[in-house]
Amino acid sequence: MEIKTRTQSSSPFFIDGPPPETKPDYETIHGPLGKTLDRVFLAIFRTRMAEKVGIDSKLPKDDYQGLTELTTALNSRYSDRREIQKIAQDILISLFPSWIPGLYPILFSKPFPEFSCRMNAWATKWFGTWLMGECEINDAEVDGSDGIATGIDQGLLVKRCRFLEESKCASVCVNSCKIPTQNFFMENMGLPLTMTPDYETGECQFSFGLTPNENEEAKAKLTPCFSACPSSGGMRMWHDGKGGKKYEEAGEGIVATSQSQCSLMGVEDQDN
Repeated sequence: MEIKTRTQSSSPFFIDGPPPETKPDYETIHGPLGKTLDRVFLAIFRTRMAEKVGIDSKLPKDDYQGLTELTTALNSRYSDRREIQKIAQDILISLFPSWIPGLYPILFSKPFPEFSCRMNAWATKWFGTWLMGECEINDAEVDGSDGIATGIDQGLLVKRCRFLEESKCASVCVNSCKIPTQNFFMENMGLPLTMTPDYETGECQFSFGLTPNENEEAKAKLTPCFSACPSSGGMRMWHDGKGGKKYEEAGEGIVATSQSQCSLMGVEDQDN
């Protein structure tokens, strides 16, 4: 499954992404459980994230912009993308009762892999629409005995990802969402998952039961930056895993030692 990153911008290092004039009104998009429970899910997720990041937004708990601010804070505090990924994975783990990650692979993933894939596709739609935007269950590529097979109802297509669109940053997508989510399902739930973002359209294909391909994962990490990226492409150096060499502890927080400083990597807030 190919990650689409065709360059639309005049610069070879940037892509335009989905046109802002067709941006949906995400506040009117709700999951199957309705607007009220979506706000509850947002508040719970925000609370768990604030605990892991060590700071919270001043906006109301059910304000999506507050979640975006927390994501910015997470990416500002650490120059090592692996640290970002680990914290994001820990946030996902904290959303579940402590016994589920240990028992789920034994009770579901291993004995009933296809059923587990379908169940997680549906669960992601029911409990994650508030985070990602409109999505639908679909057939997806999965691991087969002789290579790639088709898994019926084992996929979830996010039609235009709200998390990606609000962050406007491919690095945030890769390090705060794609990789930690894949790692969570593989390592904690015993279920392979490949997430394939399309940075031109904002779509993202979840394929439950498909082990991530190293080549495609490399492409995701090397994807061009968005022309509307608030860091003006400064986050790009994280894609090669060498961001930690660009930053050092100094004074009140983490500061850049490179002239190509990302605005999302500024001085760390003191309230840690």
